[in-house]
Amino acid sequence: MKTPKRIEPLIEDGLVDEVIRQLMSGKEAMVFVVRCGEEIRCAKVYKEANKRSFRQSTDYTEGRKVKNSRRARAMEKGSSYGRKAQEEAWQSAEVEALYRLAAAGVRVPKPYNFHEGVLLMELLTDSAGNAAPRLNDVALSAETAREYHSILIRQVVRMLCAGIVHGDLSEYNVLVDTSGPVIIDLPQAIDAAANNQACKMLLRDVANLATYFGRSAPELLTTDYGMEIWSLYQSSQLKPDSPLTGRFERSEATVDLQSVMREINDTLKEEERRKLFSA
Repeated sequence: MKTPKRIEPLIEDGLVDEVIRQLMSGKEAMVFVVRCGEEIRCAKVYKEANKRSFRQSTDYTEGRKVKNSRRARAMEKGSSYGRKAQEEAWQSAEVEALYRLAAAGVRVPKPYNFHEGVLLMELLTDSAGNAAPRLNDVALSAETAREYHSILIRQVVRMLCAGIVHGDLSEYNVLVDTSGPVIIDLPQAIDAAANNQACKMLLRDVANLATYFGRSAPELLTTDYGMEIWSLYQSSQLKPDSPLTGRFERSEATVDLQSVMREINDTLKEEERRKLFSA
């Protein structure tokens, strides 16, 4: 097929030898099957911001660090250079997450290179050697639904132990290869320790899994793995092999509003004093 313009620099630099075919077009990128020497890989070409249906949000980018101070200031101001830097940061977030998660033992596609806005990574396949299907395209028995749900909950735990929450996990962001589920699409992945939305995102990811697999195994709809996992994480007790029950007892204790307000007022007063002495 004709080489897409965005992949031409990779061919010129010897990273890709041939574009075989387009694999898919998603809300944020187009993926092509390419030949790199004797290996067949994927090339993920990110769409420009105005052509993506998935928009960057402060919910996802909160807490992300930019090492270059000039780039950080430009991104805050929203200049043309800043918008370009923001796009590059959005794309490189997936690359960094893939390397970090792969090192932590999470089942994600193996990344090979990131060049000129194109991510080269492993091509996942099924038993026939064809590109692995998305989870939503796989027929599930109740037994397989339970098995895959258990595997993915463990992957969510392993991700959180590595400090990452997917943020958009669903049956559309999971492939099924010969060894089972593989998590994909991570440009919106968030830093669990630096992002105030981490708990909300984790609970949504876990709820999405329960809802999908619950169609085949209804008992999964009554599980509460999200709060159980987050509670262990908050108390620094979460490990990749932490025993999980799928149950979580919420405290019914009445909130002492007066005590909360006193703490808020004390914090405000302390901040005023700090400003006064630093003036």
